Order: sequence, then structure tokens, then C-alpha cells
Amino acid sequence: MARGSRYQRYDGGPDPLAPPVDLAAALDAIGEDVMAGYSPERAMREYLRRGSDGQRGLDDLARRVAEKRRELLSKHNLDGTLAEIRELLDRAVLAERGQLARDVTMDDGDRALAEMQLDNLSPSTAAAVSELASYEWRSSEARAAYDEIKDLLGRELLDQRFAGMKQALEGATDEDRAAISEMLTDLNDLLEAHGRGEDVGEQFDEFMAKHGEFFPENPSNVDELLDAMAARSAAAQRMMNSMSAEQRAELMALSGQAFGSPELMEQLGRLDSQLQSLRPGEDWGGSEDFGGSEGLGLGDGTGALQDLADLDALAEQLAQSHNGARMDDVDLDKLARQLGDDAAVDARTLAELEKALRGSGYLKRGSDGQLRLSPQAMRQLGKSLLRDVSQRLSGRQGQRELRAGGGSSDATGGTREWAFGDTEPWDLPRTVLNAVQREAGAGPRSGPAVRLQISDVEVIESEQRTQAAVALLVDTSFSMAMDGRWVPMKRTALALHQLISTRFRGDRLELISFGRYAETMDIEQLTGLDAMWQKGTNLHHGLLLAQRHFKRHPGMQPVLLVVTDGEPTAHLEPGGDVWFEYPPHPLTVARTVTELDATTRLGAQTTFFRLGEDPGLARFLDQLAKRADGRVVAPELDDLGAAVVGSYLGGRSAGSPYGGSGGGPGDLGGWGDRGFWVG
Repeated sequence: MARGSRYQRYDGGPDPLAPPVDLAAALDAIGEDVMAGYSPERAMREYLRRGSDGQRGLDDLARRVAEKRRELLSKHNLDGTLAEIRELLDRAVLAERGQLARDVTMDDGDRALAEMQLDNLSPSTAAAVSELASYEWRSSEARAAYDEIKDLLGRELLDQRFAGMKQALEGATDEDRAAISEMLTDLNDLLEAHGRGEDVGEQFDEFMAKHGEFFPENPSNVDELLDAMAARSAAAQRMMNSMSAEQRAELMALSGQAFGSPELMEQLGRLDSQLQSLRPGEDWGGSEDFGGSEGLGLGDGTGALQDLADLDALAEQLAQSHNGARMDDVDLDKLARQLGDDAAVDARTLAELEKALRGSGYLKRGSDGQLRLSPQAMRQLGKSLLRDVSQRLSGRQGQRELRAGGGSSDATGGTREWAFGDTEPWDLPRTVLNAVQREAGAGPRSGPAVRLQISDVEVIESEQRTQAAVALLVDTSFSMAMDGRWVPMKRTALALHQLISTRFRGDRLELISFGRYAETMDIEQLTGLDAMWQKGTNLHHGLLLAQRHFKRHPGMQPVLLVVTDGEPTAHLEPGGDVWFEYPPHPLTVARTVTELDATTRLGAQTTFFRLGEDPGLARFLDQLAKRADGRVVAPELDDLGAAVVGSYLGGRSAGSPYGGSGGGPGDLGGWGDRGFWVG
């Protein structure tokens, strides 16, 4: 026999074929926000809100929730049942008038009395229905239409509490109505026993065995039954609250006609009272303002109010606004029901991303309970920034890679994968072997040639004989934050730190921030530093700290890198107090120049990175660079990292990738033992 295949939607949890969450991209985005002054917790929240390329975030889901809510309110109104009853009443009266006109056997007095009754019907639909309760119908069509009013009312009132009952009871018999009445009696008895604190486990099982067909939710215990029914009943109450006073009065008056007997309303009233007593936390008093043209019946209107409640709950869950909020709080089933499966997939992906970020070690909780970027996260972020620097440097016109000249290092006998910044020679046998193994694993080749990829390249490990003591001074004054230079400054520091800590481990890097005063920082402190709003550019203090760093490493080549956007406006007094004055005071300038001279006497190779177009700053830095036999680079903000890293790589040679006083990134000069870009 032929074997067939059957396909259906996978519903066993997250899609096993879905691509893994992109932690690297998430960390890059979170790191940017952290460097802009956000806490890691807030940065992660902002990333989840924004999403990324190809991944919708919480804000998009919340927008769709709000749009559906507006659509429900603007499309519908709540007079659907009243309008349907009015239509049936008009049909019944019209059919009866036609019958009275056609019936020639009828006594004229009886005809006149019947016509008078019809003519004098109340304009109120509920009153008219009540007035016709004892009317003797001559038309079978009219009687059928009038009886349909009572049937419709009964089905709508039940549909308010039990979804789908309106359709299920269409054309119902007296036996069906009796079964409904028995179910309501048993349900009320069950809930009353539960309210008295009795053990109703066995009674619940008997109830479900007897009446389970009325409860498609298939509750497993009385509490689940209560939760489902109370939510629906509360929505029915909110629907009534949302009607006008006239609409409510009409429906209340009509409800006694349901199924031709007030018994149904008595049972439903008893049920509502118990549900409200057992589940007081439901929203029993709310209301909504419907303003559309499409009428909703009682059951459909209750469903719409339930949808609105679901949408409100989803909006709160997606807002993630309370302390301790997690993506796991989002009800994925409810989200799929309201917005579709694609929305649930987006939310599940965001939840997995949040779990991965918290569980990957990228975020750690400090002693104060606050989340911070872990060293692992800092390394990953540094790698990303260094890749960006590499692409910017390699993209410059006229640049090519050269070997480092001279005997600046000794081979260790080992090899390692090539990484940006490496100037060691290739290990050709290992490189070619890597390419052959990679292509062999990829299947048959079209020809004999072996194509190399960057990932195949291995270089000969070497130990640097020449080492550098690097001081990176970064301006943290008011203007750096005000003019949008805060994050590029941090990105630059992190890229340089990553390069030195991974490729040039023998070098010693000191990060020094200088605003109103200067201080040394580790990379975690600097990347997490909030914007400084105190005025002052104390380059004098920064140079003092740089000298201390150089003196601690007397056998190393001093390299001074200064990133600033303003002239010095502060200096340290002999007693340690800060002197600040704007415009720059001659004494501040003199103190700064004195310490620059002292730094130069230590043999420091100096590069100033000028940010902004201030001509006064340009003249001042040009003079400082000439005095220190250094150079000035004026990069664009996006190019700052490449400029600083390039200068460091060529910083111990006579020629530099950014050589030339006043030059920019395009004025590329000679080569040092670390530099390998020329122009």
C-alpha cells in the first residue's frame, strides 16, 4: 500500500528551524546606548522596544495592539440586538396588518380593535413587545416573527455568558431550553457550594460529565471554570455600562421576554451575582465609548469587550513598565488570538533574546543590584568596534598592506588566526592546509584551484621586543556631551583598548578623562560614564597623569593621544584646587604648555585629535603640535576611532599613517613598526 504524508502547522513550541537570536547585533546596539549614558537594563529594554533589522520590537507590537483597539471602537456600536428586535417587531406588525386587511371573514369590530392596538403601540421597542405579549395574532408569519424576538433575546442573553450559545441554540426545541435551564441550576448550586468553602471536586466532575458540552474551554477544576466565566460575565457588565441609559432600560425591560419566561433572567442574575462575589478582582465597573456604524448583538458585543480587555492587558504587558517586568509576562496565546501568529513569533523571539542576554554572561548584576556589562560583553563589543575601525581603515583610497620592517619581534614557534592589526608574516603551509580542508568539507570542486579566504589565514606568532606606554586622554567637558561627541569618544577608547589587550599585550594603555579635573579610568568606567555637565577642560591635569603613567614604564616608548574639542579652560593649582576661567586664562595656557614640554622631554610621540571646526582651537593645537614635534588630526566623528587606532599603529615611527601637522585621515604618510597603511 502506498504510504501517504500529512502536513500541518507545527504547534510544539518555538520553531525548531528558526534562526538563532543574533546576540552580537543586540550587544552592539545595547553597548551604543550604554555608552550614551543608559544603564544596561534600560539599554536592553530600549533594544527590545525598538527591535532591529528584520525583527519587530515591542513598540511595533504595542502599536498594532492600539490600532486594533481603535478599530474595534470606531467600527462598532452596541445597539445590534435592539436593532434586530426592532426589525422583527416591524416585520410582525406589518405582516399582521396585511392579514387584517385580507381577512374578509373577520368581524369589522374585531378588525378595528386589532388595528387600534397596533396603531397605539408604544414607540419604545421594549414596551411594544410587552404590549403585544397578550395580542391574539391572526397572521402565522407575524406570530413567528414575534416568537423569534423572545427566542433571540434568550439566545443573546445566554451568549453574553456562554460564547457561541446564540448560534448553538438557533432553532432550539423546548427540550434544548430545558437542558439549558437544568445546566444553569446545577451551575449555580456548584458555585454556591464552592462559595461556602465546601469541597466540590466530586460535584465539579459530575457537573462537567453532565454539562461539559456547554464549556468548550474544558476547565479542569472549579477555579478554572470560575476564571473563564467571570471574565465573560464582567465583559457583559462592561458592555451594559457602555450603552446609553435608554439602551440599558430597553434591554432590561425586554429581558423578561427571553424564551417567553422571566425564569432565565432570574437564573442569569443569580449566576452574575455569584461570579462577582467570587471574583471581585475582575473589572465589573468599566465602560467603553463605541462610535461606529456596525451594530453588535449582546453576545458579539461581550466578545468585543473581552477583546478590548485582552488588548488592554497586552498593552500593559508589552509596555514592560513595572519593576521586574520580563518578556515572559507577555501572553503569547492571547497575542496570537488578537494579532495573529506572526506577532506571537515576534514576541517569542524577543523573549528568547532577553533570556539569552541575561544567561549568556553579557550582563552581570553588581553588588548594588544593578545590571552592568560584563568583561565578556566589553570584549565582544570591542571586537565589533575594532571590526568597524578595520573596515574604515581598509577602505581608504591608495592604502595597501605592508610588512613591518626591521627586527621588531621574535617568532615564538606557534601560529594563530589572523586578526585586524596583525603585521606578522603568514604561515603559508597552515594557511593553504586550512583552505584545502575547508573546501574538502564543502564538497566536490569545479577545478583544481584552491581559493583562500580571510578565515584560512594563520600568522606566525611573535613576541614584541619594542613596547609602548600609551596614554589616551579624552575630553569629557560639557561641550563634548552637548555637541554629540560623547559616544564616538567612548567607541574610540573601547576600540583602542580591544586592539592593545588582544594584539599588543605587551603595551600598557592608560585611559585618562579630563573635564573640570582629570582622572584615570578602566574601560568599564569610561564606557559607562554619564555625560559630564560641568564646564572645564583641564588638559593640564590630564598631562600630569600621562607623565605619571610614562614614568611607571620607563623602558617603553611613550605615546600620547589627546582627543579634545576645546582649548584648556582649567588647571590645577599647587594646592590641588581647580582653577577655571573662560575664555582661557593665560595662566591656564602657560601651565598646560609647561606640562606638555615635560611630556615631550620624556620622549612621548604626541598626536592631537581635534573635534569641531573652531578656528581658535585649530590654531592652538597646531602650535602645541609644533612645540611637541607632534601632529594634529581633524577627523569626522564617525572616523575618530580609525584615526586614533591608525595613529597608535604608526605612533612609534618617524612617519605616521596620520602624519603632518594639521592633517586629516586622508593625509597618510610613512610606516612604522605597527603601521601598515600608506597613501
